[in-house]
Amino acid sequence: MDLRIFTEPQQGADYDTLLTVARATEELGFDAFFRSDHYLGMGSTDGLPGPTDAWITLAGLARETKRIRLGTLMTAGTFRLPGVLAIQVAQVDRMSGGRVELGLGAGWFEEEHKAYGIPFPKERFGRLEEQLAIITGLWETEVGKTFDHDGEYYRLTDSPALPKPAQRRIPVLIGGHGASRTPRLAARYADEFNIPFASVEDSERQFGRVRAAAEAAGRPADDLVYSNALVVCVGRDEAEVARRAAAIGRDVDELRANGLAGSPAEVVDKLGRYAAIGSSRVYLQVLDLEDLDHLELISSRVQSQLG
Repeated sequence: MDLRIFTEPQQGADYDTLLTVARATEELGFDAFFRSDHYLGMGSTDGLPGPTDAWITLAGLARETKRIRLGTLMTAGTFRLPGVLAIQVAQVDRMSGGRVELGLGAGWFEEEHKAYGIPFPKERFGRLEEQLAIITGLWETEVGKTFDHDGEYYRLTDSPALPKPAQRRIPVLIGGHGASRTPRLAARYADEFNIPFASVEDSERQFGRVRAAAEAAGRPADDLVYSNALVVCVGRDEAEVARRAAAIGRDVDELRANGLAGSPAEVVDKLGRYAAIGSSRVYLQVLDLEDLDHLELISSRVQSQLG
C-alpha cells in the first residue's frame, strides 16, 4: 500500500513550512506530497499567515524535490478556467520532470468564494464534467492539431492545445461520496478514485459503485486505482496519541473511529482492513505541520510494515 502525505495549508501554513514537510515526505520514503486547494481556513483557526495557492506551491516544490509525486486533493473547479488550468498543470508537470497528478472536484466551500470574490455557480457538477473533457482533451490533442469544445458552459475554438505535459498522461483523480454521477464521471475520466474520510464499509460500497460504473462503460474495473484519505494521529503510547490529538483539536476516540489513530500496530491493522476491500493507496491527512517527528514515526513504524 502506498502512503501519501496530504496537507491542509489553509489552516495556517506558509510556503516554507510546506517545503519543509515536502522534503521530509521525500526523505522519509513516502510516495507523494499532496495539498488541498482552499483559500479560507475552516473551524476555529485564524488561518495565519494566510492562504497559499495550490498550483503556485506545487510549482515551487516541483523545483525543490526530486522523487515524490505532487498533486491536489482536490483542485476546485470553480477557481480556474479549464483551459488555464490545463496550462498550469502541464507546466508544473514539466517543471517536475513528470511527477504531477491532478485531483479535480466541483468546489463546495461557498464562504471562501464570497471572501475572495470568486463566482460560486449553482450547477457545478455539469461544469466539472466539461472541465474534465476540456483538460484531458487539450492534453491529448496531437501537436500541430487544434482542439475545439462547444459546450453549455465553455467554448474553445482553434486552441493550439499547448503546452504538453512531460508525462504521456497526467493521472487524474476524481473522488467523493456521490452514488451515481460521481462513479460515472470517474469511470469516464479518472485514473484514480478517492473517497475522503469514509469508513471501511462506506469505502467498500463506493468502490463497488465505481467498479460497476467502469464495467458499464466498457472499462476494466481494475484499470482504476482505489484510494482513501484519512486523518492520521499515531503515537508510541497513549500519552503521545493524546498529545497529538489535542494539538489538532480532536478527540482520541473520535479519531480512532473515523481516522487512523492509536499505536503503530493499531494503524497498520486498520490500513489492512482498507487494503482488504481494494484500497491500494492512502492519503494521510497531517494537520500539525510542525510535528515532523510524527512523520518519522509513521515512516519507521507504520510504512515499514506495509511491504
